[in-house]
Amino acid sequence: MNFATKAIHAGVEPDPTTGAIMTPIYQTSTFVQASPGQHKGYEYARTHNPTRTALQQNLAALENGRHGICFASGLAATDAILKLYRPGDEIVVSSDLYGGTYRIMTRVFQEFGLVFRFVNLADTAQLETALTPATKMVWIETPTNPLMRLVDIAGVAAITRAKGIQLVVDNTFASPYLQNPLDLGADIVVHSATKYLGGHSDTVMGAIVLNDDDTAQRLAFIQNACGAVPGPQDCFLVLRGIKTLHVRMQRHCENAMAVAQYLKQHPKVAHVYYPGLPDHPGHELAQRQMRGFGGMLSFELTGDSLADATQVMERIQVFSLAESLGGVESLCTHPASMTHASIPKEERAKNGLRDTLIRLSVGIEDSQDLIADLAQAIG
Repeated sequence: MNFATKAIHAGVEPDPTTGAIMTPIYQTSTFVQASPGQHKGYEYARTHNPTRTALQQNLAALENGRHGICFASGLAATDAILKLYRPGDEIVVSSDLYGGTYRIMTRVFQEFGLVFRFVNLADTAQLETALTPATKMVWIETPTNPLMRLVDIAGVAAITRAKGIQLVVDNTFASPYLQNPLDLGADIVVHSATKYLGGHSDTVMGAIVLNDDDTAQRLAFIQNACGAVPGPQDCFLVLRGIKTLHVRMQRHCENAMAVAQYLKQHPKVAHVYYPGLPDHPGHELAQRQMRGFGGMLSFELTGDSLADATQVMERIQVFSLAESLGGVESLCTHPASMTHASIPKEERAKNGLRDTLIRLSVGIEDSQDLIADLAQAIG
């Protein structure tokens, strides 16, 4: 099946009892057994739930993987992946990344002996020098959050495969509609399903998709043993959101391009970070490994005034000043004080994340209204 058909049908069957076309919300904590150990595939809802099963099968199909595993949040999925490793194992991470990922790595798992090395992986050549015999995994985002840098997934995968190192790709910003890392050589794909997969800012969830059977079994064990599972209502909401993922992403991409082009020519805007613009350093790479440029962009005003940037964010009316991204509504975020506040200021500055940077999650409203809102906010 092609993507649009998979989004609506993959992993989903009519309810066998009633014929309901939509997957029911199996709001139950346990399942009756005919005899001890004799059941219909479900024993206890932390371990399995039919609504979650349908979602996991659907997500696996969208990423062209064999196994989908869902968690209570994107960070719960990240937590499960990091639990695959042992004290002393080194993990190389793209230096421009979501603040919550940085926090769980440096303030939680580093305390348990994992070693993290943060490297600018937009330059693939830097990866070779960063690897050591203790390196067990490479973690990348592409496009990165919030500077929209591109990482060559296939290029990184060629290096990691040759050395027997796992490659994990956070595909949240692109979504499966625009990019499929497993097809490019990645071993594990992780999503904050809260974002584009759900698409309506009404649920929190994480997801992992992969092909390797043994690693999938280990992650399923962690899912059950540690218990960070999503409820059936949340699984239903993400399943419903996915049915329109392809049409939403098309409009996200169209609107983001229009907004980026407007900001690019604005006299009060100094920099626009959007891979769809021809002068973006990763533009050609984005054309090769993505099927569109996405709905995320960041920009900086001329000068270096935090007060000016704050004023813009206070003036917006159609955009909403809020954390998160990927919903149908447009959001404006100040990474330095919101999504990336857990990263020390000196580390943010080293990676080029200025306190004046504004990040936009461009929704699916009318692009003319979005541009008019930015026009009045910037002045």
